[in-house]
Amino acid sequence: MTVPELPYSEPIRLHQIGAGQTRVLEPDAAARERIVRALDLASLDTLTAELTVEPAAIGWAVKGRLRATLAQTCGITLEPLPMQVDETFRQTFAEAPDEESDEVVVTMDDESPDLLEDGFIDLGQVVVEQLSLQLDPFPRKPGAAFVQPPEPAEISPFAVLKGLKPTGEG
Repeated sequence: MTVPELPYSEPIRLHQIGAGQTRVLEPDAAARERIVRALDLASLDTLTAELTVEPAAIGWAVKGRLRATLAQTCGITLEPLPMQVDETFRQTFAEAPDEESDEVVVTMDDESPDLLEDGFIDLGQVVVEQLSLQLDPFPRKPGAAFVQPPEPAEISPFAVLKGLKPTGEG
């Protein structure tokens, strides 16, 4: 099985984090184009993320600010729909338990950390995920409305027979 190429990848090894690391990520034009394809955008003109990675109570926390200038495609008119993103976020990570351990803890709250298996956090993927959360799942230009086309008249085989019936008999 081949692993699909990530649209944007900026890994940081857990042993490099220490007391904390701060990074500013600005994907180049090729990476922005991959993000456009991955998120089905009309365009992604700018994308900047200011991230701080630091130890947390359990694992690590990534706090950041995401800024982007992009356009989604209106689902009705198919025209570009410009959008500005300026959001802060926080996401937590923890190392996955050893495979030898029989204990599995599953929680359904929003604070449960994402599990890491390879000893790194991919900050690029965090940025792409956070950007995707800011997108409108059904982008629609203001005032655009879907108009249902009229249903075609139902053609029944009996309608054809009815037309063959001589007039005057009844």
